[in-house]
Amino acid sequence: MVKTYKIRTLSPYISRISEKFKVLLINGPRQIGKTTLLKTSSDSKRKYVSLDNPQDLLKAKTDPKGFLDIYSPPCVIDEIQYAPELFPYIKMIADNTEKRSLYWLTGSQQFNLMQGVTESLAGRVVIIDMLGFSIYEREGIGDKQKPFLPSPEPACALKRRNTADTFKIIWQGAFPEVIKADEEHREAFYDSYIRTYLERDVRQIINIGNEVKFLTFLKVAAARTGQELNLANIAGDVGIDPRTADKWLSVLKASGIVYLLQPYFKNITKRLVKHPKLYFMDTGLAAYLAGWTAPKALETGISSGAFFETFVITEILKSHYHNGKNSHFYFYRDSDKNEIDLLIFQDGKYHPIEIKKHGTPDSNDIKAFNVFAKKESVGFGCEICLVPDLQPLSSDVLAMSVWDI
Repeated sequence: MVKTYKIRTLSPYISRISEKFKVLLINGPRQIGKTTLLKTSSDSKRKYVSLDNPQDLLKAKTDPKGFLDIYSPPCVIDEIQYAPELFPYIKMIADNTEKRSLYWLTGSQQFNLMQGVTESLAGRVVIIDMLGFSIYEREGIGDKQKPFLPSPEPACALKRRNTADTFKIIWQGAFPEVIKADEEHREAFYDSYIRTYLERDVRQIINIGNEVKFLTFLKVAAARTGQELNLANIAGDVGIDPRTADKWLSVLKASGIVYLLQPYFKNITKRLVKHPKLYFMDTGLAAYLAGWTAPKALETGISSGAFFETFVITEILKSHYHNGKNSHFYFYRDSDKNEIDLLIFQDGKYHPIEIKKHGTPDSNDIKAFNVFAKKESVGFGCEICLVPDLQPLSSDVLAMSVWDI
């Protein structure tokens, strides 16, 4: 069977931005397609090497100059975080030429990766965040996706899906390997993914000591996706102290497994919450860890709203990340229980977004928008839900489907 490559939204951006920088770094979780993206974006002259290969890794660590003599630019170096010894030598190569697009790098751990980048390659490297397939990329129209911002007339090219099909995609996840996998293959993939994650990435960052408890921590965190982070409760459920929970959460964040959405505040007051909200970057991985064995069970289960919210947040993140944008995202909640699930700050205005797993939106869903508008300049907003058609909720708020973003 011939595999069809799905267009990634980042492809044209990489072609443009790499001509302006000497080094390009794609940062993101394992197995989301970073290598395939760079290989399909490069020409035949660009070499390729992966530091997942033990022999190449040994050469890179013990003789970095000799390694880069072999893999001279232009070159793709996969999983660069395993050999931070290469960074000073890449810097020297970059400083001795005016050429651009010398090295394309990938990495899946921010701890080791960012330390080496900031110390050696500052000003020479462009860093791009990447996640799994977006709903546009899944449909093979990744080149049509733009950074999402609420608008009175959404310019969407997606085919609408019903609730059942939407939850199949949420349950399945966005890793390339599971996009067309059957249920048995999906389960095997996630089981292997977690084992590899524990054995390679986690051990590279810290000595977790008790792998069973760390796996329990993963599962407990996955069950809390879409919720305000309470580390003390998570620590209590796992049987570890809050300091260990905080350290382990940092590992999940550094390896791209979770995203922490920060609360909005202008001034630190008692009226605004200060804990971030926790989102797993892949809903399929979260569903697997949380024990949801079928799409229908997830759709009708107690966590369906939180998983739907996670799906929407991560899809909006992808629309920005995959266009090379690191945008300003927040959520709002005050002591009077006024809540806004997402605020996108752009050009001096906050665009409010409410996320609901229902198909009957009304003005009560967005009453917090008016409260927030008394504090800040507010742009056009929306409610993302399971509504079948676009529906105005006010003069500056539109109800839309996730398939309209």
